[in-house]
Amino acid sequence: MTTTKPAVSFLGLGEMGSALAGALLRAGHPTTVWNRSAAKAAAHLDAGATVATTAADAVEAELIVVCLFDHASVHEVLDPIADRLTGRRLLNLTTTSPDGARELARWSAAIGAEYLDGGIMATPEMIGTPQAGVLYSGSRQLYDDLRSVFATWGTTEYFGDDAGMASLYDLALLSSMYVMFAGFFHGAAMVGAAGVPAKEFATRAAGWLRTVVPAITEYAEVIDGGDYSVPGQQSLEFSDISDIVDASRAQGISTELVDVVQRLIHRQIDAGHGTDGVARVIESIRHPEAAA
Repeated sequence: MTTTKPAVSFLGLGEMGSALAGALLRAGHPTTVWNRSAAKAAAHLDAGATVATTAADAVEAELIVVCLFDHASVHEVLDPIADRLTGRRLLNLTTTSPDGARELARWSAAIGAEYLDGGIMATPEMIGTPQAGVLYSGSRQLYDDLRSVFATWGTTEYFGDDAGMASLYDLALLSSMYVMFAGFFHGAAMVGAAGVPAKEFATRAAGWLRTVVPAITEYAEVIDGGDYSVPGQQSLEFSDISDIVDASRAQGISTELVDVVQRLIHRQIDAGHGTDGVARVIESIRHPEAAA
C-alpha cells in the first residue's frame, strides 16, 4: 500500500520512545524501530512496525528519531554508524543539556546530517493528546518540512536555529516544576509532623497554588521592566520567611529548602533593597558572585 506519510525510524524504545513510536504507528506512518534490548522493539510488531536488528539497519527513513538515555548514549549509538547518516535528518529527543544539543548539532553538520533538537514537555501517557507538547530548535527546514509528524505527538513550538534553545527552555520549565514539587513536599512534611496525611494537605495545596500561579505573569512584567520599586508589590522585607523556617525547625524537619529561599531574599535586603518587590530575588540568582 502506498502512503504519502513520511517514514520514521526510532533509535531507543524506553517508555517515551515507545509512546512516540506508537503514536506514529496509530497515525499510519511507516515506522522502523530499534532498541538495544530487542524485546522492546518486538513489542511493536503487532502494531505494524518494522523491527531492525541493528541501529545501522534502522536509518533508512526520512526522519531518524533518537530517544535514548543521555547524551553519551547518543554518541554510543550514532558514532559507529556515522557514515550511514550522511544526508539524513536527525531529531534528537534525548534529554540533554543546551551545550550537549549544540555539540550534537555540530557533530551532525560534520557528517553531513541535518539536526533538530527537541524537549518533550509531557509524560509518556500524554503523548498524542492535546496536553503534550514538544519544543524544537535547530534546523528550521527540518522542522517546517516534518511538522505534520511532530504534530502527531502534541503541540509544537520552534525556538530558533540555536540547537540548544529547546533544551534550555525544557530544563528551565522543569526547574519550575521541581522546585514547586519540593515546596509541596516541604509543606507536607511540616503538617505531616503533626499527623496530617499528605493527601489531605494536597487538596489544600493544589487549590492554593492554582490561586497564586497567575502572579507569575505579574512578576515577569516587573522583571522585564527592571523596576522592582513599582508600588503595589509585596516587599522583600514583608516576604521574610523566618516564621516558616522557625516553624519547620520546631516540627523537627529539615529547613534546607526554605533556608535557600531565605538566603536569596536576605541577600537583597542586606544590599539595601528591602523595600523593593520580592521579584528582585531573581537578582540573587542572576548574580551569584554577589553572595559573598
